[in-house]
Amino acid sequence: MGYFADMTWKESIKDIIDILIVTYIIYQLILLVRGTRAVQLLKGILVLVVIWALSTWFDLYTLKWLMNQIFTFGVLAIFIIFQPELRRGLEQLGRGKMFGRTADMDEETNKVISETIKAVNYLSRRKIGALIVFERKTGLNEYVESGIQMRSIISSELLINIFIPNTPLHDGAVIIQGGQIAAAGCYLPLSENPFISKELGTRHRAAIGISETGDAISVVVSEETGQISLALNGQVVRDIKEESLISKLYEELKPAASIKEKRSFFFWKRKGEDRNG
Repeated sequence: MGYFADMTWKESIKDIIDILIVTYIIYQLILLVRGTRAVQLLKGILVLVVIWALSTWFDLYTLKWLMNQIFTFGVLAIFIIFQPELRRGLEQLGRGKMFGRTADMDEETNKVISETIKAVNYLSRRKIGALIVFERKTGLNEYVESGIQMRSIISSELLINIFIPNTPLHDGAVIIQGGQIAAAGCYLPLSENPFISKELGTRHRAAIGISETGDAISVVVSEETGQISLALNGQVVRDIKEESLISKLYEELKPAASIKEKRSFFFWKRKGEDRNG
């Protein structure tokens, strides 16, 4: 109590600012590793710390010596293990994106939705089956690793090319992470819901299945009818119209503050394209 009693208001403000800055940095680091394998590695590190604390508390000399050896070389191991995340964080910091990413995320998501709509419309007209999954808060790396990793900039042309029949990647799902095509040809869990219509095939059951295991949202194109469907929270909306699909994707993928503004811009842009086309 004596420490706080002797503090001046300037020192109090300085300490508050200091704590807020550290808290924000930790928050950004959590966002950086969220949905990646680094989360599981961090859990492993936490287990080692707990073991080290217990060995110190109970004076287990052999175990404590072993943990000290692990921590001695652990710093170097952390830099090696977390190399992709550290590199991505430094790149974002160098581009000024670490502390001001809202506008960039808006623009990125706007492009993802626009390119996806172009691709599914093309595939729908030609009755080419497709399944596109959008990662949200729940990480999908487990399913990304089941397919062919791409880490490609999203474009309608690339999405269309992936699902062209008789090509190596046309079976399975495309998973989109952070504005990129993370992988194609991914295997997803099939829904076991007995109330799903018997008319729905494997693609639709996989789309519903992945939406049941987390908060992912899926867009499906039927190769039998060409209908576009949307799966979210274990439910599927069949034969969804383009305007409704755009609206729902914006609602689920974009920050709430910019939904209305961006949607209006997108519709205005498409009307202009239709007039010119």
